Amino acid sequence: MASYSKLHCFFLLFPLFTLCSCALLLSPTAPPAPKPTVYDLLPKYGLPSGLLPDSVLDYTLSEDGEFEVTLEKPCYIDFDYLVYYDKKITGKLNLGSITDLKGIQVQRFYFLWFDVDEIRVDLPPSDSIYFTVGIINKKLDVDQFLTVRSCKDKALTLREVLQLSDIKYTCHLCMHILVNKLRFLAYEDDGLKIGFGVITSADSVIHQV
Repeated sequence: MASYSKLHCFFLLFPLFTLCSCALLLSPTAPPAPKPTVYDLLPKYGLPSGLLPDSVLDYTLSEDGEFEVTLEKPCYIDFDYLVYYDKKITGKLNLGSITDLKGIQVQRFYFLWFDVDEIRVDLPPSDSIYFTVGIINKKLDVDQFLTVRSCKDKALTLREVLQLSDIKYTCHLCMHILVNKLRFLAYEDDGLKIGFGVITSADSVIHQV
């Protein structure tokens, strides 16, 4: 009689167990948390989100801080200095700094470009941010990096440089002299062409050759 009761209970409870199991299997699982944008990520390391342009397509970040950022295309942003962004930017993300940086350059003297090796901020945060170019640390106002900016497709033209320098770019003679002087930056030595920042016309884009 006891065996019959156990068997009867089993047959009564088995459908219930089956229904519960199916419900668990069919219930939707929680979707994975969305990947934070690079603009959300930078402030977590004490860095302003506007260090990168608004054209970031994707990024990767390893556990040791090594990262790679992919932009839509190379471009430029006017901060205190004109900054060039390559399509791929790599480096190591640390609290308050980016080291081993590749893919960002800063313009000086209107036609020379220098690699930015490191970017850092003060901890605790201050009003300054520092760009390291070789052994030189350039102190900039951090406020200009708080907003994510759009990127330009090209650098300044010679005419724009002259305007920014308050030089009368309509002076044909002045432009002719300046263009010819800058042409000496490129020369050929035993068939090997060496040069940078060559300007061949008033509307030439000033950047590395």
